[in-house]
Amino acid sequence: MSLKRKAADLATDSAKKPKSNSSITSFFGQPKPNPSTSSTNPSHPASSPTAPATEPIKFDKTAWLTKLTPEQKDLLKLEIETLHESWLGALHSHLTTPEFLSLKRFLKAEALAGKKIFPPSEDVYSWSRHTPLPNVKAVILGQDPYHDINQAHGLCFSVRPPTPAPPSLKNMYVALKNDYPDFKAPLKNGGLLTPWADRGVLMLNTCLTVRAHEANSHAKKGWESFTQKVINVVAEKRRKGVVFLAWGSPAQQRCAKINGSKHLVLKSVHPSPLSAHKGFMECGHFKAANEWLQGRYGEEGVIDWDLDVKPEDAGV
Repeated sequence: MSLKRKAADLATDSAKKPKSNSSITSFFGQPKPNPSTSSTNPSHPASSPTAPATEPIKFDKTAWLTKLTPEQKDLLKLEIETLHESWLGALHSHLTTPEFLSLKRFLKAEALAGKKIFPPSEDVYSWSRHTPLPNVKAVILGQDPYHDINQAHGLCFSVRPPTPAPPSLKNMYVALKNDYPDFKAPLKNGGLLTPWADRGVLMLNTCLTVRAHEANSHAKKGWESFTQKVINVVAEKRRKGVVFLAWGSPAQQRCAKINGSKHLVLKSVHPSPLSAHKGFMECGHFKAANEWLQGRYGEEGVIDWDLDVKPEDAGV
């Protein structure tokens, strides 16, 4: 497979930035019945190429907002304004659960106490804007966001330039080079992975925030159940299937209930230097993902893994 990047793969920068006070009130309205895609028509089963790849989601944002209390609107301001509409439609019921609202109260208290939190608030849900639900082809699962300056920006394993690629990401580059000898890493030893996200790779951490310089400081506060919900939504709504790259025991546990006949779950040790030598570099996951996706979606399903993209062209 050629890894040359197509110009059309790069979405416009405006599509990645938070949109305040969005006027979009619905997403994926209920489709009209189509006999050609009905499961009762044996000659055209629902899994045929003409069937929708993503299960429609009916969501009236305006109606949902009117049901929120003033406190809920205050606590959920970031989600309302920066979570992509496709994900908001799928996740809105979880946002008003006691556990998630408790998480938001905790984060508000952290901010009021002057705690520096990473990533910056506008980047917490950048994964949703770079990779809307209907675009998801593959899912890479991370753990805690990076907790130093100019690192975390809402995509697992990714760091903003000029920060160099962290050790785990360098090992991912080695694995990619083994799969595709002509793979091109970012310029100047960089670690920016927004091109992958723009091409359909959902890059999700278990926790979406962290206190500066304190690893796992926001663990077990409510993010885990939210991001598990994200994984469940992908598994449920992406009808024709996606690839889950589950590296390490925590990621594999999160994929334990995924339907293996519908999706592909690729398991390996984590790319961290502590474990990568146990087989990660030779796991072949990047090529295996593409072979499976090509079988499901044709050539358009194949992911261009090359990363030789200028930061300004990658929405940075």
